[in-house]
Amino acid sequence: QVQLVESGGGLVQAGGSLRLSCAFSGRTFSNYAMGWFRQAPGKEREFVAVISGRGISTYYTDSVKGRFTVSRDNTKNTAALQMNSLKPEDTAVYYCAASTSVQRVRDNSPDYWGQGTQVTVSS
Repeated sequence: QVQLVESGGGLVQAGGSLRLSCAFSGRTFSNYAMGWFRQAPGKEREFVAVISGRGISTYYTDSVKGRFTVSRDNTKNTAALQMNSLKPEDTAVYYCAASTSVQRVRDNSPDYWGQGTQVTVSS
């Protein structure tokens, strides 16, 4: 069974940066695409970014392109989301997710979810 544990959330001022990390265990990490999602209060959970198993391909939702970068370290079984130029509208609970299919992540249907970490951006 895959387990995902996020870390790195917190409170930051608009324009600032945060780096989220996701620790993966339970299966062969490089076989899984790693995704990030977020859910703001009163809104549905939305796709943010995904990186393929070998790190060759990445995809982002339009609202974060140029500001967020997804990455992974297959030697440490970790994925990360570097968030720069943060805006108040980025405030949400951020979730790490894993799937053997990049497309399932992009379709909001990954196989495994982390517990989430809160990101709050003040104006």
